[in-house]
Amino acid sequence: MSKRREKLVRTTITIPSSLKEKMSQADENWSQVIREVLIQRFEEEGEADMAEAVILNERIRRPARKDWSSLQVIKQWRRRANS
Repeated sequence: MSKRREKLVRTTITIPSSLKEKMSQADENWSQVIREVLIQRFEEEGEADMAEAVILNERIRRPARKDWSSLQVIKQWRRRANS
């Protein structure tokens, strides 16, 4: 969750009654606990997606031809844009 205060919405989850009993016995803000777990999970997922993207990029990466010049390509694109 970002630093600024985000609007909270209510949702419902279904859990076993035995778990609900244990939760009732603990002095804990379960909404906050669950929010933190969900945020962490999405952050981890994002990191995993990024790692996979880097690996895929490295697999398809190939060296440029010896006669290829990025400067020439940039100049060509600029000429096209100004035409």
